[in-house]
Amino acid sequence: MSVSLFSGEAPSEKEILKENNPAKMLLGEFTQADLEQPPYSSWFVPGYKNYTPKKEALNTIKKHIGEYEIIMFMGTWCGDSRYTVPKFFKLLDQVDFNRENLTNIAVNYSKKAPGELEEKYNIKRVPTIIFLKDGKEVNRFVEYSLESLEEDIAKIVSEKAYTNPYAQ
Repeated sequence: MSVSLFSGEAPSEKEILKENNPAKMLLGEFTQADLEQPPYSSWFVPGYKNYTPKKEALNTIKKHIGEYEIIMFMGTWCGDSRYTVPKFFKLLDQVDFNRENLTNIAVNYSKKAPGELEEKYNIKRVPTIIFLKDGKEVNRFVEYSLESLEEDIAKIVSEKAYTNPYAQ
């Protein structure tokens, strides 16, 4: 790690995380386009293309999801994230979700991200998809679905009873 010779400033937390990132995992904020590039495209693109959500759940999501802001935490190294995240992006595409209301955060093996957002949002497992209304958490999807991704999210956004596998 080196201090910039020009500015004299210490490297940012994001730069430090990048330098200590031998696995080339994504860290911090990212976009779908980042996952569509190698090395992530090897699992993202087929996961996206091969997913067909159930129509009824898709209709429910489309009707309600516009009311939400979403924060998604994932790890590019994590099997559950690699399975769920491509499907999640396809769902968002199919319901025309406004991406300005989506924040994607990639974490490292310790589930840490720049800015300590994982602490603010109490992230213990990934993927975690947090649904917010008026800045307050309504519910969250954590690690794996109980029924299917789209049915779980349909319950969350329509505010039906839903408890993620780790809620107490």
